[in-house]
Amino acid sequence: MALGEFELIRRFFHRAGSGNGDDCAALQPSPGQQWLVSTDMLVEGRHFLSTVDPHALGHKALAVNLSDLAACGAAPRAFFLALALPQADADWLAAFSRGLFELADAHGIVLAGGDTTRGPLNLCITVMGESPAPLWRRGARIGDDLWVSGTLGDARLALEAFRGTLQLEREAFQACRTRMERPTPRIALGQALRGVASSCIDVSDGLLGDLRHVLEASGVGAVLKLDALPRSPWLAAQDPTMQHRCLLTGGDDYELLFTAAPGAALPDLGLPLSRIGRIVEAPGLFLRDAQGHPVAFDGRGFDHFDTP
Repeated sequence: MALGEFELIRRFFHRAGSGNGDDCAALQPSPGQQWLVSTDMLVEGRHFLSTVDPHALGHKALAVNLSDLAACGAAPRAFFLALALPQADADWLAAFSRGLFELADAHGIVLAGGDTTRGPLNLCITVMGESPAPLWRRGARIGDDLWVSGTLGDARLALEAFRGTLQLEREAFQACRTRMERPTPRIALGQALRGVASSCIDVSDGLLGDLRHVLEASGVGAVLKLDALPRSPWLAAQDPTMQHRCLLTGGDDYELLFTAAPGAALPDLGLPLSRIGRIVEAPGLFLRDAQGHPVAFDGRGFDHFDTP
């Protein structure tokens, strides 16, 4: 028996008490909170490989959206899924929905509705969260320190290995592949940065590109210290050119990049936080080596209409 649209939804995406069986969802923020809403689309061949494990894809589809909530210091509440499928494969859907709901349950977020259709594999998720005092990218101030969570560049390193431009040992490849396919949204850190960070953004399109968004929105510049950028042992083992490519323009890191006043009391959540530069008055982005000398680097963040 063929798997139809409504049977597909009932079997793999309907959950008791979720309220996602009607044409619309009725939502209301908690008292004193604001809604924070974000949408991301993942397209096969552009955002993920056709060979990706559907369980990992379900995780990542929601994780990249939760990362946007983290950057605004929001607590996740609900999400909507629009799913285009070339065919209704029950095994694929079972694995995909399991990965999706495992992450949803971990963050207490419910699927409130969505849509399905036939077409090239395409995933679009809209997330809703709430916060009493959202973080924005436009608040960086002259003299602020520039910080980033975790490490950068491993997802891009995995992509380079998939492309065959370099080889990684099995342990390194598996670790970097996990960073690429199963990113960790920094939800707890984002909420802990409310009232501490002056600006915040998640690193999804590459450090340089996302930092430039902060600088343009805030009307300031930044000095970035290359030697201070946090990297894994696997990335540190690569040549400098590859390291800089992965660190600065790699993307898919989903760490939080934020600014804070010098001496600010940063949250201690067991997640490494690295001070990688400072905000300055002169417009632009200035790269410096360990000795403080200028470094030229021809690199931009990811652009869907400008990146091959």
